[in-house]
Amino acid sequence: MTSRATSVRPRPRRAVRHLLVGLTVALVAALTPTGATTPAQAAPTLLSQGRPATASSSENAGTPASAAVDGNTGTRWASTFSDPQWLQVDLGARATISQVNLLWEGAYGRAFQLQTSDDGATWTTIYSTTTGTGGTQNLTVTGAGRYVRMNGTARGTGYGYSLWEFQVYGETGGTTPTCGSTNVAQGSPATASSSQDAGLAASAAVDGNPGTRWASAASDPQWLRVDLGSTRTICRVVLTWEAAYARAFQLQTSADGATWTTIYSTTTATGGTQSLTVTGSGRYLRVYGTARGTAYGYSLWELAVNTTGGTSEPPVGTTDPYNPNLGPNTFVFDPSTPTSTIQSRLNTLFTQQETNQFGPQRYAVLFKPGTYTADVNLGFFTQVAGLGMSPDDVNLNGHVRTEAFWMGGNATQNFWRAAENLSVTLPAGQTVERWAVSQAAPYRRMHLRGAQNQIQLWNGGDGWSSGGLLADTRIDGLVVSGSQQQWYSRNSEFGNGWTGSVWNMVFQGVNGAPAPSFPNPSHTVIPQTPQVREKPFLYVDGTGEYRVFVPALRTNSTGTSWYNKTPAGSSISLSQFFVVQPGTSAATINAALAQGRHLLFTPGVHHVTEPIQVNRADTVVLGLGLATIQADNGAVGMRVADVDGVKVAGIMFEAGTTNSPVLMEVGPSGSSASHATNPTSLHDVFFRIGGPHVGKATNTLTVNSDNVIGDHMWLWRADHAASGVPTGWTLNTADTGLTVNGDNVTMYGLFVEHYQKYQTIWNGNGGRTYFYQNELPYDVPNQAAWMNGSTRGYAAYKVADSVTSHQAFGLGSYSYFNVNPAVVEERSFEVPTNPNVRFTNMVTVSLGGVGTINRVINNAGGTANAANQTVYLTTYP
Repeated sequence: MTSRATSVRPRPRRAVRHLLVGLTVALVAALTPTGATTPAQAAPTLLSQGRPATASSSENAGTPASAAVDGNTGTRWASTFSDPQWLQVDLGARATISQVNLLWEGAYGRAFQLQTSDDGATWTTIYSTTTGTGGTQNLTVTGAGRYVRMNGTARGTGYGYSLWEFQVYGETGGTTPTCGSTNVAQGSPATASSSQDAGLAASAAVDGNPGTRWASAASDPQWLRVDLGSTRTICRVVLTWEAAYARAFQLQTSADGATWTTIYSTTTATGGTQSLTVTGSGRYLRVYGTARGTAYGYSLWELAVNTTGGTSEPPVGTTDPYNPNLGPNTFVFDPSTPTSTIQSRLNTLFTQQETNQFGPQRYAVLFKPGTYTADVNLGFFTQVAGLGMSPDDVNLNGHVRTEAFWMGGNATQNFWRAAENLSVTLPAGQTVERWAVSQAAPYRRMHLRGAQNQIQLWNGGDGWSSGGLLADTRIDGLVVSGSQQQWYSRNSEFGNGWTGSVWNMVFQGVNGAPAPSFPNPSHTVIPQTPQVREKPFLYVDGTGEYRVFVPALRTNSTGTSWYNKTPAGSSISLSQFFVVQPGTSAATINAALAQGRHLLFTPGVHHVTEPIQVNRADTVVLGLGLATIQADNGAVGMRVADVDGVKVAGIMFEAGTTNSPVLMEVGPSGSSASHATNPTSLHDVFFRIGGPHVGKATNTLTVNSDNVIGDHMWLWRADHAASGVPTGWTLNTADTGLTVNGDNVTMYGLFVEHYQKYQTIWNGNGGRTYFYQNELPYDVPNQAAWMNGSTRGYAAYKVADSVTSHQAFGLGSYSYFNVNPAVVEERSFEVPTNPNVRFTNMVTVSLGGVGTINRVINNAGGTANAANQTVYLTTYP
């Protein structure tokens, strides 16, 4: 084979290779009409030409880095044939960068970033793309630094990266940022390897109080870590030691809390107050002690961290709580609105959204307190909600319903819609309300009036439906499940009870629930809900002010939180919220959070290229109209710190086309603080990998914090979406839906489906799940592609061997291996055999006999296959 180094690759002929910038300026001047004027402004200067350039590699000696900044469009830099590769130019001094021109040869970058740096080590991305097409790219940017780099991550051809010219324009005269005086560690989440006792916790070293301190156990090594919330350039660390100091320690930084870089080290420290000038960057900073200066542990009064890059934050506007901008896709009605206007809007939305399963449109329809006449027929991505403190403050004479006519009565794809905080009085002579839904369609905090009425959870005569939620809801009459395959009802009241079952009906804290009888009928009844917080909601008070009510925790509860009682909780003015419109950057959102604001996401798809970082205890993040956060460029959608009482509600997370490591993380790795009295809670939080486009995420939701409550979640990988929507085993890639590492985590109404390895992995102790629905991936191509070592397939619910206590009630797992019906899953539930790990009422189903689930749990339970499609098991062990 001929070596590339000694051969010449044919290059395409170009009649005009490049238009020089000077010629372009001259042409523009010549074409300017006589008398026309333009604003006087300084022209940007070409700063890169002739400056020192370096690269990650060069294809050969004839294509060095310097050839891309020599001003000669006939010479070029070319890299070796691999990813990633970079080209970097040293401008000699800090500059403000306004434009970068990339003059690609035929071998171009499909995915790359433009980055700036003050030291050539810590980089800031000022432009990013995954869809580059080569040619000449003139990119307007905003950034500053001494060094500018093209960082290529995916080539557009089989060759390397190749640039005729790399031109950087801007203005010199900028100065290197000074080291700021703001202590960015103060109030940030802190953890430690140990604490001497509860009064000497890690958080005491970052509370700004010089009279409180962290102290470790009396052994080596020990560490204290602070989470700064996002990657920061660190220039100074101040350690205020108590008498028990470190003689030898390192300061370390990390991007992920797992891999650490040492930026300072000493073995001769003497304690006291140490102000240390350092250079490094990371989201996490750790003081890592290896030798104590006394016989006691390590003890710090305060840890302070200063950063460069200035202290300015994106502007965050105020919110008028009496006239908030809830976005163009939120419609607010009051009793004075003509009935015809309301119905016309509802009809228009339904016509658009009835089949719009994967479109970007999102809508919220809100009713202020009062009485209305309306027929609300909900399509995809539409939320209807009342704005009263009680559901009975808003009464709709008519319907709030979901039908399945668009699929011939089959409701198994009626996803992503919501009805909340309303009461409904059916028209005279009508006694049936239909809520024919499957996943991610909550009927929450609702009141269906009239003991003679019934709500049907299917299409009422034909078709199937497949899973849903009734929570904090009162039905005066009867609930009829019909062909509904599985359902979870929590803290509700059924005046005339419930009838029907198929595979897995779970009732928890429900007044009027049927008698327990699993598996025939398949009713799992749990008398009380041990600890739950209902979902926060938007309402309007008597003065016309918009507020958000945050329900209090309830313990060992039954029935609703509101019917014939006063709801317990707290109320927050919308003036304390930042109202997020689509197009708002994550940087602006994080600036609002840093200023102590809560978040209200308006309906739409909100794209982020860095994590939304929720660091403050008791922060509320509330979405309207199933507002969606899409993680682009491989970003994490949201990270929640290991703090008390964060509430995330009504949000959908969606994977982008570039693989994300995880879409949402609750608590950083290693979280250990107890939140037993004020847990973080997730309400109607949904996740989607693929569907409208190819989506990729290794993990979907990771819960590292202790005591987290999940209140109705659907984690879904698209493997069999509608015609024309890209899906496939190698396209929409996602290993795991839910990973729980925290202790004492509780899930109410958990749906996890179609992932390519374990659907759910539970590593923490004390976990509890009440109702679990799972479908295994449909699109497994063959058994060899789906082996867990020597085991056929992956369990739908895996409890780690190290776990000593876990409980789960009412679990269903189903197979439909339609791509290859010969595929077998060895078992759906895989758990350690331990008397304190208890599973109650399980069902496995081979849907239509397509595919096999060999055992229910471990080696117990029968085989679900074509001959025996449904298998029940009541207890394990």
